[in-house]
Amino acid sequence: MPPSALDHLASIHTDNPMVFELYNPATQCKTHCGVLEFVAEEGTLYMPYWMMQNMLLQEGDTVQIKSTALSKGTYVKFRPDTMDLFHLSNPKAVLEKTLRSFTCLSTGDCIMISHNNKKYYLDILETKPASSISIIDTDCDIDIALPSNYKEMQGQKLNQEKKFVPFMGKGRKVGENSASQASRNSMMSIKESEFSSKSSTRLNHAPKGFSSFSQDVAEGLPREDSKKATQKVFQPFTGRRYSLRE
Repeated sequence: MPPSALDHLASIHTDNPMVFELYNPATQCKTHCGVLEFVAEEGTLYMPYWMMQNMLLQEGDTVQIKSTALSKGTYVKFRPDTMDLFHLSNPKAVLEKTLRSFTCLSTGDCIMISHNNKKYYLDILETKPASSISIIDTDCDIDIALPSNYKEMQGQKLNQEKKFVPFMGKGRKVGENSASQASRNSMMSIKESEFSSKSSTRLNHAPKGFSSFSQDVAEGLPREDSKKATQKVFQPFTGRRYSLRE
């Protein structure tokens, strides 16, 4: 604010801390604030950009300023615009520390705090005992609500988790590439098909009680020789006998 404002306030014996009511006649928006310094040019008022957004002000617009007094606050409820504030180790401690630079708070305003070079925007949902309170030299309880789009963010998070399906790939051995695995699978399928075709052919043409190999040998021999050949080919329970004690 300009130095002339300080001279006028001193002449009317304004109590400290100084609190002002700001009013935008074009939009009829109203809020409350304190003062940092009286070093601005005459007819000029400097305020944070987030406060200009609350009052729907543009640079060069006209605003009315009035000195006022507010009751000391006992309760404030905030709502951050994102979940980033909840990722801090102690959000309430961060708020208590950063709010020391504020003089007053008004219901419906949106304030900006800075912590570790990061900006956090918070809506003021409720203040007690009035809609505008002073937070200088007072014990004020702080409550933090979830963001308004919390359910939507949770739904998006669940949809992302559903898209992830683990263990859906093919098994691989250590040191084995995909080309060797594919060639091995193709060779196994070829061998299985050849074995199944041969076994089915031999089983279909073999007579009952004889194997296909004995039939092939017996076809080119006389009757007695074929009988001997079949006996030589298959002789069950032959060989030396062993016992457990030997």
